[in-house]
Amino acid sequence: MSKDPDLSRAGQPPLAEQRPVTDDRFGDLRVDSFGWLRAENWQEVMRDPTCLQDDIRSYLEAENAFFLQQMSDTETLQERLFEEMRGRIKEDDSTVPSPDGPWAYSIRFVEGQQHPLFVRSPRDGGTEQVLLDGNALAEGKPYFKLAGASQSPDHQLLAWAFDDKGSEKFTLRLRDLESGDDLPDTILETASGGVWSADGRYVFYVRLDDNHRPSKVFRHQLGTDPELDVLVYEERDPGFFTSVSKTRSGKLILINSHDHETAEIHTIPADQPERAPECIASREVGLEYDVDEANGVLYIRTNADGAMDFKIVSAPLADPGRDNWRDYVPAQDGVYLLSVSAFADYLVRLERIDGLPQIVVHRLSDQSEHAISFDEEAYSLGVDPGFEFDTTSLRFSYSSMSTPRRTYDYDMETRARVLRKEDEVPSGHDPDDYVTRRIMAPAPDGELVPVSLLYRRTTKLDGTAPCLLYGYGAYGIAIPASFSTARLSLVDRGFVYALAHVRGGKDKGTRWYEDGKKHHKKNTFSDFIAVADHLVAENFTGEKKIVAEGGSAGGMLMGAITNMAPQKFAGILAIVPFVDVLNTMLDDTLPLTPPEWPEWGNPGANGDDYTYIRSYSPYDNVTEQVYPPILAVGGLTDPRVTYWEPAKWVAKLRQTLQDSRHILLRTNMEAGHAGAAGRFDALKETAIEYAFALKVTECQSREPENS
Repeated sequence: MSKDPDLSRAGQPPLAEQRPVTDDRFGDLRVDSFGWLRAENWQEVMRDPTCLQDDIRSYLEAENAFFLQQMSDTETLQERLFEEMRGRIKEDDSTVPSPDGPWAYSIRFVEGQQHPLFVRSPRDGGTEQVLLDGNALAEGKPYFKLAGASQSPDHQLLAWAFDDKGSEKFTLRLRDLESGDDLPDTILETASGGVWSADGRYVFYVRLDDNHRPSKVFRHQLGTDPELDVLVYEERDPGFFTSVSKTRSGKLILINSHDHETAEIHTIPADQPERAPECIASREVGLEYDVDEANGVLYIRTNADGAMDFKIVSAPLADPGRDNWRDYVPAQDGVYLLSVSAFADYLVRLERIDGLPQIVVHRLSDQSEHAISFDEEAYSLGVDPGFEFDTTSLRFSYSSMSTPRRTYDYDMETRARVLRKEDEVPSGHDPDDYVTRRIMAPAPDGELVPVSLLYRRTTKLDGTAPCLLYGYGAYGIAIPASFSTARLSLVDRGFVYALAHVRGGKDKGTRWYEDGKKHHKKNTFSDFIAVADHLVAENFTGEKKIVAEGGSAGGMLMGAITNMAPQKFAGILAIVPFVDVLNTMLDDTLPLTPPEWPEWGNPGANGDDYTYIRSYSPYDNVTEQVYPPILAVGGLTDPRVTYWEPAKWVAKLRQTLQDSRHILLRTNMEAGHAGAAGRFDALKETAIEYAFALKVTECQSREPENS
């Protein structure tokens, strides 16, 4: 492959060699000419990217070179966009300190540096102590990400984890906070950080198996060889992933095994770490639940007994089985229950009504409650319960597409609200210069799809404005209408920025999700196209002025709508796109395949699932038609959407189209699913994507209105 002359044709896109392999299932014969781009040693590549075989590397590097050539006329624009975005970041920013016993913990950044510092200060004031310096730890590494830092209950130690490949295989370390030195204990290939026992002598963590699945929970005793760690729990169903956490009270360690529709939770008393885990409720297909604890009572968010949008039940900690579940907050029509946090005297729940969030504070002593809500048409709320359990203080954040994030401390007893921080935009930002709106677009079957909009107040809505339309629509994930400094670089150049809250997310509750999964998946695609049509019909934008963007499962959406309605879009941004859906769902050795079957279907075992996925899988449905410009982005060490999915897709588009110079593939050879880890490097990647959007809408020379 490395000698293929097609890879070095001057001014022409690379053409991958075709090595056809056939697959015959359920009477359907498919030919995959580019399956060889899937490295047989992909697990090894995740650990060490230099192990990628030469012919695959040559192809990816040839595509990267062609991408640079085709985008060379935007280099100055990319630099301008990057400087604008960086100018909106407060480089020496920090989070509001979160109190925990004698200390207050926070994260801060140093001007000019890429990575965060984890710090603490005495609660009542005093000298700051740097616990972790991400910049020092990242020195000399092309990729570095900190994750899962948690202090021990006595504040003497810190469990922290890092990934230096982008493959989400974390190394767990334990740090003595007095000396600042790490203990000899080093635990490899974990799913993230660790959870402490009450006495701080043990750490619980999840280890990845050979197929990159988090399946085993271990207990590590400080000062011992990690090879001797005790296996506490093993998940034997490859369709279930396992995580470990702790209740806010600190009383229980929780082992959660789950797929996309079923959960099972085991508990271990944090003060009895050597006890065997005990199951709260055995798994039943379709039964979801999560749990928090207060004063010996479990408060369980669940969809049991037909509570599609969830309810809260209570159960005694001493006997928490299903027979003892009692409705505490019943399910409510039109109200989707997102999360529940238990305090000593309160329950706090985050809900969504008609797509908009609200916080409800419930007093345990008398069951009285009140809601915290806001007035903008579209906004985002986040609850940060903090570290402390016996407190009346609740921290939450609010933002909208035009309003920077505001962090509040809220007294649940007095209802007093204190603004602790409003995110600063150093280059200047006036929310009144922008309009945040929420409209409804009619889908082909009559459903109304919510759309969140952001544009400058001076933008003319006469059908001439370009538009970036973002969509996801999977796993029940709702895309919040929150603030982003980066997208202002498009909006200030006259773009309308739109979020399409299509089916497959839970923006309008569980039904909205169910109507966009498995054999209803095509609703996600038709919803997105309907939103594009509605934006044109209402003069927010015009024909061939929409750039569509989606990542991961949203990248599948991009591939599908490109096959279905290519003429409607000026360009497509497909970020780590899940486009080889059928082949991936047939390959049960890949990390996410068995856990994903409840979401997409199991085409290897079920002919109806095969036929339905086959009918929309973007890679399998590339046809000879005119495609819009496409920028596909992949990550070499991505364990979620493997690098070969966008690579195969682009290779097939090149095979199919007579002229494919407008199809671009950029593979990050030093990162995974989330792209670059450093905050400035991440902005450079966004600048590339936005430069592409400006180029394909012929807005490359536009100056931002506030310049």
